Amino acid sequence: MQRRKFLSVSAATLAVASVVPSALSAADFRASAPAAWEAATSADAIKAMFGDAAMVESGIEIKAPKLAENGGAVPIGVKSDLDLESVAIFQDANPRSAVVVMEMPAGSKVDLMTKIKMRKTAEVTVVAKGRDGKVYKASQKVEVSIGGCGG
Repeated sequence: MQRRKFLSVSAATLAVASVVPSALSAADFRASAPAAWEAATSADAIKAMFGDAAMVESGIEIKAPKLAENGGAVPIGVKSDLDLESVAIFQDANPRSAVVVMEMPAGSKVDLMTKIKMRKTAEVTVVAKGRDGKVYKASQKVEVSIGGCGG
């Protein structure tokens, strides 16, 4: 009986170990592009992070409200069928423009949602680097209602 129990436990442990990734890693974008995180405008932050790469203005969809009632939690969605390496979000409402950079697994379809803080009405820009070497961009203006009033 002990042998059967040992074999069943060993098989279960092996099954779990095969599902869990052996190593997780993430790029430190603050270390690789520190000027991007200090930039006050989206244009400066994008240039610091992506250089002078030509931007393709297609392939990315921003899902954001035209009017955000609460500037403390503005929902921003990003959707794309492109094979992307990374997705970055920028805004011009706060003293620092860069909000977040996310790495994407190879072959994944992007459908992300996050909430950001915006102290005033501004342009939200999403820039994504594709595995094809191209840099994609989309922008949308988001009106922020001061104090949470819609009027």
